[in-house]
Amino acid sequence: MKRKELGLSQEELAKRCGVSRQTVNAIENNKYDPTLALAFALARELQVTVDELFMA
Repeated sequence: MKRKELGLSQEELAKRCGVSRQTVNAIENNKYDPTLALAFALARELQVTVDELFMA
């Protein structure tokens, strides 16, 4: 998981993207599809493309 590779907690990633830790957790567990704006924010923070972000 890219977040862990970068040494980021769910809380830290959430703060950087302006969402709750629960939102990050739900996305990671495929229980929530982020908005396009959030997807771009997550990709930016994780240093990947949006496509890479959602490839399993």
